[in-house]
Amino acid sequence: MTNDKVRSALRGISGVHVTAWRADGEADWALTGRIVRRIAEAGIHNIVSAGNTGEFYPMTTAEVERSHAVAAEAAAGKALVTAGIGRSLREAVATGKLAAKAGCDAAMVHHPLDPFAAPQSQADYILAIAEALPIPLVAYIRSDAIGVKDLIRVATHPNVAGVKFASNNMMLLADCVRETQGSSANWICGLAEGWAAPFYALGARGFTSGLINVAPERSLAVWRALEAGDYATARREVDAIAGFEKLRTKYGNGANVTVVKEALGLLGTDVGPVRLPGLPELNEAERAELRGIVSSWASQRAAAE
Repeated sequence: MTNDKVRSALRGISGVHVTAWRADGEADWALTGRIVRRIAEAGIHNIVSAGNTGEFYPMTTAEVERSHAVAAEAAAGKALVTAGIGRSLREAVATGKLAAKAGCDAAMVHHPLDPFAAPQSQADYILAIAEALPIPLVAYIRSDAIGVKDLIRVATHPNVAGVKFASNNMMLLADCVRETQGSSANWICGLAEGWAAPFYALGARGFTSGLINVAPERSLAVWRALEAGDYATARREVDAIAGFEKLRTKYGNGANVTVVKEALGLLGTDVGPVRLPGLPELNEAERAELRGIVSSWASQRAAAE
């Protein structure tokens, strides 16, 4: 897969699939594969395996590697597959190389979580991985601690297909876009549908999504509106998912994956609870609120048909 093809897919929707767990706590790879296949068939451009919605941090390294292989096989060429990697530099490189052999089109390096990581060294970590991998790399930036100069070093590396910018520091994003105009830099909204419009206004393109596990058509509606420059429609589509996305932000975003997984359960696909330290399950009041949201979407879909 060429860097240009990956860059193009990143300007679409990067959907992060959930990982299904069985009752005994082990992964249900068959069900996970079916979820990936459904996302690919819905028309999502890029599927991220072992992303945060896929519970990268609670997974073992072996599970991360298996997730990549399962996703690559299930997508079957209908969508690009990007493998989430990270942790130590050696682990990230080794996992990324295995992902390439498994058929993944790109790798996404999670933001390093070392509490003593120097900002410039975080950029060096990403660049070292970009240099070592045989497939394009997506840099996942979840902090505004890394300065413009170092972010530009990352964004313009020839093997970096895009920067998944997941900070809400719009001034920093604006500076990055301004300073890289005319270069190979590819800035992507890493904060999902709700933040996509302001990101687009500043020059970013594409966005990430966990909603695609539940309602890919709603994510696609937001993307199509933004690509057409129709911000009014984009706002209406974002308003329609606002309750769902707000529920995901509870407990310091600890309910992020929980809401997605329980929504899938309400739709008939039991993917198990979220592993610790995520929130394993919603309380009854939260579940009732989610049930109302999912039911209203189903009613709207039926009315439209």
